[in-house]
Amino acid sequence: MEVSTIVFDNSSQKQLFRWSQSRTFAIKRTGLNFVQLSDKQLLTAIGQGDERIFEQVFRKYYAGLCTYGRSILHDADEAEEIVQNVFVSIWEKREEIEITQSLKSYLYRAVHNHCLNRIKHQKVRDEHQQYALYYQEVSYESVSQTVYKNELEQQLAKAIEKLPEQCRIIFKLSRFDELRYQEIADQLGLSVKTIENQIGKALKILRTELADYLPILVWLGLTDYL
Repeated sequence: MEVSTIVFDNSSQKQLFRWSQSRTFAIKRTGLNFVQLSDKQLLTAIGQGDERIFEQVFRKYYAGLCTYGRSILHDADEAEEIVQNVFVSIWEKREEIEITQSLKSYLYRAVHNHCLNRIKHQKVRDEHQQYALYYQEVSYESVSQTVYKNELEQQLAKAIEKLPEQCRIIFKLSRFDELRYQEIADQLGLSVKTIENQIGKALKILRTELADYLPILVWLGLTDYL
């Protein structure tokens, strides 16, 4: 399959417009005067593959369309790319394209829609990037928090096991079994005052043993044990 390439070199605008048609086509010359043609005649000539007429349409509207696209996108390069894509699309679909409004209105509407689609797609990409970055940060923090928490729980368990036996038993009944002081006192046959004193003793020992870890314990929400 032969590939034909057409190049329009507009030295006044310093623009180079290229596109490729993936099938062979015949270039027809109408010999008509561009300024005398109606929109319908222009479209008919373009539909018949008249390169000269299409080039003149391109040169007439290109700069204005680029300026319009730039006013929407605030990016000259993207605006030019969109305008070129619009013309490429028209040329590739020239045989079946139907324009019910003026050619100028059609071109500006096409550029307008393409610009809005570009903004929409860029917004989706930005949101995806922000989500990916946020998810990465949250995942990293979650993993770090889990590692710290596991380590500190081990340190806390070791510190609890170092408590005197009665003090350790009372502390575990209070913090892990969540018994009230009266319930612990009844279970062990001790006074509530003794339970209070043993809990206070346990907390004092644990805070000393885990002094270096207190800031992280606060961060991880493990201070309920202390």
